[in-house]
Amino acid sequence: MSENTEIRILVLDDELFMLKLHAQMLANLGFASVSTAQSGHDALARMDEEKEAPDLILLDLSMPAMDGLEFIRRLVDRKFEGRLILVSGEDERVLRTVEKLAEAHHVRVLGHLSKPVQEDKLAILLRRWRPASGTFEIAWKKIYSEDAVRQAIDGEQLSVHYEPQVLLNTGEFTGVEALVRWRHPKDGMVVPQQFVGVAESTGLIHKLTRFVFSKAMAQLAVWRDAGLQSKMAVNVSIDALSSLDFADFANEQAATNGVSPKDVTIEVTESRLMQDLRAPLEVLTRLHLMRFQLSIDDFGTGYSSLSQLQDIPFSELKIDRSFVHRGTSDTTVRTMYNTCLGLAKQLKMSTVAEGVEDKHDWEFVRASDCETAQGYFVGRAMPPEAMMGWAAKWKNRSQAGFPESD
Repeated sequence: MSENTEIRILVLDDELFMLKLHAQMLANLGFASVSTAQSGHDALARMDEEKEAPDLILLDLSMPAMDGLEFIRRLVDRKFEGRLILVSGEDERVLRTVEKLAEAHHVRVLGHLSKPVQEDKLAILLRRWRPASGTFEIAWKKIYSEDAVRQAIDGEQLSVHYEPQVLLNTGEFTGVEALVRWRHPKDGMVVPQQFVGVAESTGLIHKLTRFVFSKAMAQLAVWRDAGLQSKMAVNVSIDALSSLDFADFANEQAATNGVSPKDVTIEVTESRLMQDLRAPLEVLTRLHLMRFQLSIDDFGTGYSSLSQLQDIPFSELKIDRSFVHRGTSDTTVRTMYNTCLGLAKQLKMSTVAEGVEDKHDWEFVRASDCETAQGYFVGRAMPPEAMMGWAAKWKNRSQAGFPESD
């Protein structure tokens, strides 16, 4: 882990013993640039004095004078763009609540650790953070303008990556989820959180959605001709479904590429199904009658999940990452996961577990009645030309008993 010497880490805890312990753990993992502070005031003063903010902060929540919640608020004021790992002796519910609060402030949280921290669990969080290339992700707080997004769509700066999905009972590759990516000429790879919302609010989402859908259908045909059989899931914004001709467009794209609609799943994010449903309901019903599969995405994270399942002919339920990851160790996560899964089974819907990030997650969902899984443990979203190579490696991994991913 030689590249870890360039990563700046700050450990914040009011207990001197914990500071030394956590600093030593980080040293054992190859991180050389580690500083410590015993109070939030000291940490902020150090950040203000130094030219560069830390890339990562290990933050104790229960501190006198300034607790972890206030410290997070101060980080927001300073436009902190690094990562946090929350550390506390409080129970899991408190840790998860603070994690959600930080993320609501757009402060990125790698995860949380209960005291006493175990080095192997710290290592798992840090390994998941480190990209395979050894470089950092582009800062995701920058939101692009309508003109920039339009230029990206019209200027062929967009591409589609594909995240693999596998059957849990056999490990067999079954399909992919299409995810849009933007290769910005100056900023590099831009993630959807930075521009999809802009596209939705400006009407560009119609063109963006159709770009992704047409690319996905054409890619299925390419893979089929190369001998790789795959199903395809495509995220479709509820705003795009307000266009009454979308069902005809989808059907035409599938037919043009020789794709059967039953092999295509339209994923609708549940948290956006809270608007006027007249046009989307008509479009979704027409898609269902055309034999496209309908999936409710990120289930459990919105406000009207049960009514949506009643009103719309969904055939698949995707269980959100927050109800999957850490299910083996977190009682709340496990309870929510089992509730979502049980509801889907009673409604005779197929199920997909999102966010299967490590072998613990894999074994957790595999022991349940869930059919399909996706996440970092299976494979990250990748360009289409990488899929054949991934499929061969995954087959070898499955035959070897599903060891940890590379």
